[in-house]
Amino acid sequence: MIFKEYGNYDGMGLAELVKRKQISPTSLIDTAIDGIEQVNPQLNCVVQTLRKQAMSDLKVAPKSSPFYGVPFLVKEFGMHFKGMTSSAGSRLAEGIKFQSDSELMTRCRNAGLLTVGTTTTPEMAFNANSESVLYGSTCNPWNLSHSAGGSSGGSGAAVASGIVPIAHANDGGGSIRIPAACNGLVGMKPTRGRTPTGPDGGIFLWGLAVEFALTRSVRDSAALLDAVAGPDDGYFYTAEPPKSSFLSAAMSHPGSLRVGIVEQLPGCAKPKKESRDKLNKTRTLLEDLGHKCETVKLNYSAEELNESTIRLWATTLGFYMEQFSRMTGKKINSKTVEAVTLETYRYAKKLNAMELEWAMSAQNTISRSIGKTMRDYDVLLSPVLARDVAKLGELNQNAKGVDLLSWWNQLMKDYCIYTPLFNTTGQPAIVLPLWQSRSGLPLGMQFVGRLGGEETLYSLANQLETALPWTNRKPLIYVGDKSEP
Repeated sequence: MIFKEYGNYDGMGLAELVKRKQISPTSLIDTAIDGIEQVNPQLNCVVQTLRKQAMSDLKVAPKSSPFYGVPFLVKEFGMHFKGMTSSAGSRLAEGIKFQSDSELMTRCRNAGLLTVGTTTTPEMAFNANSESVLYGSTCNPWNLSHSAGGSSGGSGAAVASGIVPIAHANDGGGSIRIPAACNGLVGMKPTRGRTPTGPDGGIFLWGLAVEFALTRSVRDSAALLDAVAGPDDGYFYTAEPPKSSFLSAAMSHPGSLRVGIVEQLPGCAKPKKESRDKLNKTRTLLEDLGHKCETVKLNYSAEELNESTIRLWATTLGFYMEQFSRMTGKKINSKTVEAVTLETYRYAKKLNAMELEWAMSAQNTISRSIGKTMRDYDVLLSPVLARDVAKLGELNQNAKGVDLLSWWNQLMKDYCIYTPLFNTTGQPAIVLPLWQSRSGLPLGMQFVGRLGGEETLYSLANQLETALPWTNRKPLIYVGDKSEP
């Protein structure tokens, strides 16, 4: 039976109910699992339901932890726990089993989060939606004919539909921020080095990727980052620690910030009128709150960003694919991986060390250029997507005859154009669900801080959440709502 008011609380709200003994963690676990049973047939966002794992987590979770008793979901790519089976969204990797916890998983458990299941991802997390040959399409709870975003789309749909208030996500090109925009959520991509990737991973995706989560509230995001941030043993690099805490920053007034408005990026499509209009409305809102805004043009080589990022992504995907092939005994071919993924693997096999060194050099040049621009601004503001949320089937990773470059251009130059740049620079970036489109789908805005500047972003985010609340907006498909089909 679903706890009646479950979907009205964020994670900290549920933890407070547990602390006051108004509800038990076991009841919350059962509510989340009942929620999965209720809405997952429509959404297809949860792969496994894991009540036994959640009860095991409960036995070791500290009662003093900030999210004690709060249900949680883990994406089937990146962070993992001992005994977890996964597929990385691919027939090639189907059935792999992890023999230990990742460090971030340990920290999430120590924060009190209880893993009730795993969520869908596109094959190898290599798409801006979450549709795969293996699992089918994950649907957007606001409109079932539209994408839930990717690659953390399963987590995005689960949080947006009220199954859990917080779910694991990671971001190597926008995979936290795109689902946040598509599903109407808070999506923070922390500074490079802020969260641990060990012990199995080091410089995750050549430094492009970072692990964290999707939430419905700003305070949940800030409190969770407080709980999990910091280097682990033998880490390659780490972000500068906050002056106090991310949660206290979120509860503080940001003051008057200098905001650079990014309307268009080099080499990318011009955003559609509705995205431009909402960008201008956000600018007006910021100015009304006392911030100083001006339009800024970012200058870098779009061709070098594109080519260098493709090389890094292809190399990492190729490496993972060969690892998965060894683990499962399956060969890498058209029967085990999707068309674009296979083309990416073939491209990776042709790259040499000099070409990878060039890629890192190009990434460095671009990052230094944006770094100089940030001397004049506390925050950059941009849309997330160049247009409305994609319909299911638009971003088809298994399309026949699609070459890697065409596929990449479709994603990075025409759709999610504003997110990959800040994986290159390593800057923190948060997406907030400020608006709704004319179609009724969420329309998020991206706020980018200086390196190590999550405190500024959380402070601004909380101010905007107060000025333009979004918590009362609920999608068509929502846990406890008996009106859904």
